[in-house]
Amino acid sequence: MAAAATMVSSAGGLLAMLSESHPRLKLHALSNLNKCVDYYWPEISTSVPMIESLYEDEEFDQHQRQLAALLVSKVFYYLGELNDSLSYALGAGSLFDVSDDSDYVHTLLSKAIDEYASLKTKAAESKKEAVEVDPRLEAIVERMLDKCINDGKYQQAMGIAIECRRLDKLEEAITRSDNVHGSLSYCINISHSFVYRREYRHEVLRLLVNVFQKLPSPDYLSICQCQMFLDEPEDVAQILEKLLRSDKDDALLSFQIAFDLVENEHQAFLLNVRDRLSVSTSRSQESGQPGHNEADAAQNESPAASEDVAMTDGSHTSDATVQQVDPSEGIHAERLKKIRGILSGETSIQLTLQFLYSHNKSDLLILKTIKQSVEMRNSVCHSATIYANAIMHAGTTVDTFLRENLDWLSRATNWAKFSATAGLGVIHRGHLQQGRSLMAPYLPQGGAGGGGSPYSEGGALYALGLIHANHGEGIKQFLRDSLRSTNVEVIQHGACLGLGLAALGTADEDIYDDIKSALYTDSAVAGEAAGISMGLLMVGTASEKASEMLAYAHETQHEKIIRGLALGIALMVYGREEEADTLIEQMTRDQDPIIRYGGMYALALAYRGTANNKAIRQLLHFAVSDVSDDVRRTAVLALGFVLYSEPEQTPRIVSLLSESYNPHVRYGAALAVGISCAGTGLSEAISLLEPLTSDVVDFVRQGALIAMAMVMVQTSEASDSRVGAFRRQLEKIILDKHEDTMSKMGAILASGILDAGGRNVTIRLLSKTKHDKVTAVVGLAVFSQFWYWYPLIYFISLAFSPTAFVGLNYDLKVPRFEFLSHAKPSLFEYPKPTTVPTTTSAVKLPTAVLSTSAKAKARAKKEAEQKAIAEKSSGAEASSAGSNAGKGKSVSEKDGDSMQVDSPQEKKVEPEPSFEILTNPARVVPAQEKFIKFLEESRYVPVKLAPSGFVLLRDLRPTEPEVFSLTDSPSSTASNTGGSATSSTMAVDEEPQPPQPFEYTS
Repeated sequence: MAAAATMVSSAGGLLAMLSESHPRLKLHALSNLNKCVDYYWPEISTSVPMIESLYEDEEFDQHQRQLAALLVSKVFYYLGELNDSLSYALGAGSLFDVSDDSDYVHTLLSKAIDEYASLKTKAAESKKEAVEVDPRLEAIVERMLDKCINDGKYQQAMGIAIECRRLDKLEEAITRSDNVHGSLSYCINISHSFVYRREYRHEVLRLLVNVFQKLPSPDYLSICQCQMFLDEPEDVAQILEKLLRSDKDDALLSFQIAFDLVENEHQAFLLNVRDRLSVSTSRSQESGQPGHNEADAAQNESPAASEDVAMTDGSHTSDATVQQVDPSEGIHAERLKKIRGILSGETSIQLTLQFLYSHNKSDLLILKTIKQSVEMRNSVCHSATIYANAIMHAGTTVDTFLRENLDWLSRATNWAKFSATAGLGVIHRGHLQQGRSLMAPYLPQGGAGGGGSPYSEGGALYALGLIHANHGEGIKQFLRDSLRSTNVEVIQHGACLGLGLAALGTADEDIYDDIKSALYTDSAVAGEAAGISMGLLMVGTASEKASEMLAYAHETQHEKIIRGLALGIALMVYGREEEADTLIEQMTRDQDPIIRYGGMYALALAYRGTANNKAIRQLLHFAVSDVSDDVRRTAVLALGFVLYSEPEQTPRIVSLLSESYNPHVRYGAALAVGISCAGTGLSEAISLLEPLTSDVVDFVRQGALIAMAMVMVQTSEASDSRVGAFRRQLEKIILDKHEDTMSKMGAILASGILDAGGRNVTIRLLSKTKHDKVTAVVGLAVFSQFWYWYPLIYFISLAFSPTAFVGLNYDLKVPRFEFLSHAKPSLFEYPKPTTVPTTTSAVKLPTAVLSTSAKAKARAKKEAEQKAIAEKSSGAEASSAGSNAGKGKSVSEKDGDSMQVDSPQEKKVEPEPSFEILTNPARVVPAQEKFIKFLEESRYVPVKLAPSGFVLLRDLRPTEPEVFSLTDSPSSTASNTGGSATSSTMAVDEEPQPPQPFEYTS
């Protein structure tokens, strides 16, 4: 009969059987209809009510009713009524077979899982367990989960479990999977990219930490990252403590964890961990710190401030008493000192400073060209040049350009003077020991108000904040005193910004009160800075202070203060996601456009990097519907912050907005792409920005040029030819007398960003562990305010992170260590230094040329060529014409690291090698990271395989003497000289190198 059933040409006969009275006939009809429902569902659908009544008939036995339910479910499925289909499938109980591989089962399963997930989510969000979940639905989902786990599809099971909020099943899937570590890291990624609610993400991470800790060999690096998300400094301190007390490899691992935590730049959390570490072991430290260890540590880290050095000198006297102490305690104390140095950020700041100083490749000729082409009277471009210089030399401590052009610099008056002084803070960022002494000439002198201009004094306080950004323990008190002791609004402005930067995210109540008193003076200039710095201080705390700031913003008459407060409130809800919704709602519904403008930033920062659909929808809605241009511009710009974790999406989302009729919206679209795709060199982003760089409106061109520079930073011409075209376009705009000021300023700033930090930094908003870097995101958010207030341009320096691989040994020194970059050197090399003729020829066309001078020129040129070749072969780079002594110095001291490979090829035209050997510490740009390989027979092995950043190296041959790289030579000599001499003055005052040997031909 079954065979006959497949041969039927119509289901009519079987349907007629259903109305028979005998249950056996009905059963026969149902089971056969079930087999042919795929073909005859249109016919069966007419009898659905009858089959439904069979299902509902209590007298039938269970099996028969389930069959009826399954049949109805399939018919509804074919009719496209999935909800009804699902409810009958649930009635079919075990007859609905999850493992069946048919479209019907797949569709209904996904429907069931979606339904279940949304019910569970609703239950969680409404906080009450009012939402009843059908136990049959739960059973189906559980069967599915078990099937996935048994079939070995662990990732599927984990995905479903996370979506359905079944953490018990998630744990089962992870523990039963064949590669537990892999599964855990997969879950961490999923929880960041797909779990949209913050509280739930915390639950998932908590579960992951528990699973991690049960493993026989826990992955402490990942555990500590999770605990940082959960904000549990206690546990991190315990893990570090445990590792510090075991063998040398574990101590290395603990240093590596500390560096990874520091990379996420969460000052308050790091200081918490550090203080907990010291509390738990203060006893051992007091009793057994062998004096000489301390002195060593002070020397190799040299962030030890001068007071520390004084302490170490005293400690030698107690040497005699120390000898009896258990040596392991001594070792532990030494390790503890190192790890505290790392956690306080001092070690990494010091190493970064040394790297940027010794690898500085900035091209002063570009700045010279800009300076010559900018008109004297144009103060905007004059300031822009100073900004560009600061950004170009950010963190390198090289201020030669300023020293060589003091008279030109002195034309800056009033706020331009403020900016010029503050620029020193960017150039010397991280120069912690000498920050105060560097800025001493400009700082307010004593209580009498000093003789200096208030503008340079305010600028100097802002500069101190920039030098100590996110690392302000040493300077906070001084800035507070300066803020209290002045009532000049310009100095208050600088002091507020400086304090906000130095105490970033520490939520210190006393500092808050100091800043609040500056706000309540109701001076527009001081109030704006006070509002912003309250936000900086309270970043991400979402404290109830936001409401009192909002109230004051409604009371005050000054637009500047309202704007400062609006941004400050936005900074407070940083990363709080759905917790910030009520405040965001309140701000975005306000009548005052400036507060709505703050609401856009609040949306951007609360949902930073989450790519949250709800946030994107809201921002797009405001971008096209708000009446105020400022709010629309900001709404589009804010998309950049929400999407920076998925940069590929941004160009697609803002592409229509970038063609808007409203120039403000186009400007916002440009910066949104610049922010979210910063440092990626993404091709779609460049294509979207290209037409905007020649827009009809000047400020749109300005935004597009700045954004383009942010996207292209650290991308070389070899990997994208448009980079070269863009550099030429910038030069053309800067040299063009008829270009308007706005776009000229954009071009000047773009030149600075393109070569930022001596061409050794990129803009990075995510750390390697996919954490958001608080300081970087905050830096760009405040930077984007330069529309109203130019001095805020300097905040972009907070987003710079060095593109460096720095390998460190157990003593945190930089040993000589080679590794491989498996790509053509030209793809990632520094841009070629510009040469004089190209820029001057444009100016000197009409002059007559005498034959004698032509000969003399030819002779000079020939000599120059020979000299250049000799220089290249000696392994140093030919520095640009007019090379200054400072640069000559860094070239001679740096062993021309990667250039040793390049130099022979430049003379003979040989095929380019397909790889290059890099020497620690090396410049590794983001695009290059995937090509980095470590050599097999190397003496050092990295603790974790990271292609860039600070990596600790295990020494496989500890008995042999180590060769240290040159990085510390320039800055350790610089930083150990008297406090007054700065490394840059040294660079200027030192003798230039003697010229290379050459033959003189008449």
